Amino acid sequence: MSNKNENLSCRLGTVGGQAVLEGVMMKSKDLVALSVRGLDGNITTEVNPFESIRTKHKILNLPVIRGIVNFVETMILSFKTLNRSADMLGIEEEETKFEKWLNEKFGKSVTAIASAVGTILGLGLAVLLFIYLPAQIAEFVKNFTDSRLVLSVTEGIVKILIFVLYIYLCALIPDMKRVFQYHGAEHKSIFCHEAGLELTVENVKKQSRFHPRCGTSFLFVMMFLGIITSALIIHLPVIARVPLKLLFLPIVVGVGFEFIKFAGTHNNLFVKIVSAPGLWIQRLTTKEPDESQIEVAITSLKAALPDIYPQESKEDTDKENTAE
Repeated sequence: MSNKNENLSCRLGTVGGQAVLEGVMMKSKDLVALSVRGLDGNITTEVNPFESIRTKHKILNLPVIRGIVNFVETMILSFKTLNRSADMLGIEEEETKFEKWLNEKFGKSVTAIASAVGTILGLGLAVLLFIYLPAQIAEFVKNFTDSRLVLSVTEGIVKILIFVLYIYLCALIPDMKRVFQYHGAEHKSIFCHEAGLELTVENVKKQSRFHPRCGTSFLFVMMFLGIITSALIIHLPVIARVPLKLLFLPIVVGVGFEFIKFAGTHNNLFVKIVSAPGLWIQRLTTKEPDESQIEVAITSLKAALPDIYPQESKEDTDKENTAE
């Protein structure tokens, strides 16, 4: 029994994932597998090697620092994966007349510039909603109290309310609802793998769709840590607090990563209590998947861990079909 438990504990944190358009990406230590169910109903899987920069420079693998590096790498991989899933799905964006004119007059570089500008505007909107707006509301509350605790908690609550409202509105979009279903399939299949069960649709369906190592929980932990950092600078004017919060952000990301990493491999009372709010939020960001979506998640997970789930040869498959 002891050996079995040790073998299962080794599986904790060995793979993580991301829901994409009609598919799931699974990432192990050195592989990234992307499985997408195309418009023809077939599952297409791509597997690519992945090597973190942390393996090349030991200093980048120190606690907190590794969390910052991991966050940057994850964001880059996430954007690439989303774009690639759209290509694999067969979605072709029709070029507008204005886009054609830009390409003819200025070349393809304009598209890249426009994409960069869009990213900057998106980041600016995030800063406005999650840093500047909560800070302004806390500034208004200063008219009624000068308690650092009350002011910092006010900022944190506003951030959480904005985040929950954003997720709720996203869930109303049919395409996003399907992404949230694939998110649930991702979590369920990872739980099945970590439990040492055979990766079948029936076994995966029985698992929980709420995982403590989810990116949703990570964002919530960051918000909680933000409340603590806010208490240190809440007495400063907004114009000073906003840039200071941006300076604190890498540290908050690094500490949040360490907690999520710890939570993913431990199941004690402390972890359960602190992880609870993030798991509650996952009721919005994950939905119960159907069998076809679970099949995609299983395919991706197996492809990301070929040492544990060696791919069956065509001869083996033919023998099984003949026996049936």
